[in-house]
Amino acid sequence: MTTPFHHEPGVSPPPQCPAHNLGTGPGGLRRLYGPEAENDPAGLYDKLRAEHGTVAPVLLHGDVPAWLVLGHSENLHLTRTPSQFSRDSRRWRALQDGSVAPDHPLAPIFTWQPVCVFADGAKHERQRGAVTDSMERIDTRGVRRHINRFSNRLVNDFSEKGSADLVSQFAEHLPMMVMCAIFGMPEEYDERLVQAARDMTRGTETAVASNAHIVSVLTRLVERRRAEPAPDFASWLVEHPATMSDIEVVEHLRLILIAAYESTANLIANVLRMVLTDPRFRARLSGGHMTVPEAVEQTLWDEPPFTAVFGRWAVGDTELGGQQIKAGDALLVGIAPANTDPAVRPDLTANMEGNRAHLAFSGGPHECPGQDIGRAIADVGVDALLMRLPDLELGTEESELRWVGNIMSRHLVELPVKFAPSPQQKLDSDPLSVMARAVRPAGDWEISSPARPVPEPAHSIAGMQHRPGAAPAETPAPATAEPAPGTAVIPQQRRPAAPARLWQAVSRWWNGY
Repeated sequence: MTTPFHHEPGVSPPPQCPAHNLGTGPGGLRRLYGPEAENDPAGLYDKLRAEHGTVAPVLLHGDVPAWLVLGHSENLHLTRTPSQFSRDSRRWRALQDGSVAPDHPLAPIFTWQPVCVFADGAKHERQRGAVTDSMERIDTRGVRRHINRFSNRLVNDFSEKGSADLVSQFAEHLPMMVMCAIFGMPEEYDERLVQAARDMTRGTETAVASNAHIVSVLTRLVERRRAEPAPDFASWLVEHPATMSDIEVVEHLRLILIAAYESTANLIANVLRMVLTDPRFRARLSGGHMTVPEAVEQTLWDEPPFTAVFGRWAVGDTELGGQQIKAGDALLVGIAPANTDPAVRPDLTANMEGNRAHLAFSGGPHECPGQDIGRAIADVGVDALLMRLPDLELGTEESELRWVGNIMSRHLVELPVKFAPSPQQKLDSDPLSVMARAVRPAGDWEISSPARPVPEPAHSIAGMQHRPGAAPAETPAPATAEPAPGTAVIPQQRRPAAPARLWQAVSRWWNGY
């Protein structure tokens, strides 16, 4: 099979041409931008799958050709084989021949930067190691308390009114508040930062300017932390043995901020929409048979926060999904279409509870390292909102909800709700800057820590800690018997007959209420 890219990249009809209003461009290839792609991406994926199979040729902004990978197994191969599909965008043939200009609407996404997502091999391991090591230092339980407090702070702004837009007043702000606190720059949180983070991934005319604003904010942060380190994520990156330069630190902070913000804002909005509109979720949540984390996981299958990730670049001529890929071709990881691949989900209405085989966080060596933090923000945030406003209802017809999309994501424009007005909640004044794990005394434990024997006194154990962002295990009930000498004081697992109020009390403590 020959490549379907017969036209010259970047050549498109003049602005007045009716072809601009169609979903197809030169060579009859379908555009991954424009009205059709934005209004009905699922329908577009179905057409591409029917026409081309698991890997389809598409056009990006400016009618630049690329490949969209639709199949689940093909996406796994794409993400897990860096020897064939590199993350280094400098390999892109369209960049090398000048078909893509530096001011292209997608430039903030594909322009090479000295960060781990554009690196392979040893350089990727060094940079990503600094990121993952720094994330390990985050106090997960402390962050959950902050998430709960930020959530209630946002709810306080509209709780007395009886109505709200959960996109603009909740989902778009909570992730930025949390990430600014984790980074060590709570004072930088404002509406402009929120809007810039949203704008820079949309391929708009102002995307480059929005990106510049975020880089400026993060550059000031890194300069402060070089001079005055603090127990926050920015300082940990600056001080890491990987000895990253200031530019590397700024670019990694930008990468993490935007990825965490965009994905989590979309995830929160999508979870809330499904809870409010899908009878399965509302009934099961209120009936106690589905937890918020389970609702989040189902949403990651059905409405992933990122629909596609751009990109990978072919190292050499190869084949994928029956298509002949040429060296320097651009490929997109098709997250949303992979999650609906008939080969893995023949029945899209089937419950995916307990199944984490989705590609919502991509895969391979570049799989999102902060996915547990994102899950925590969504879990605690949605739970806090539902606890404050248990009678929450959709304030409009479901058919009137609108989305805005681009090649990377699709998010709700508004999610109007109504509820019985309730008083504001008093918030504590726990300092925002303390995000580091505390050094714990020997023998200390957490709910999710597995039972383990205590060594001889001469060999003290380190504080037992769970993986950042991991959901807690079922809460243990108090032990009914004295522990045997030499064993850890770990309560037995909670039995079904345990009092419900005990579980509720401990659950509220875990979430920071």
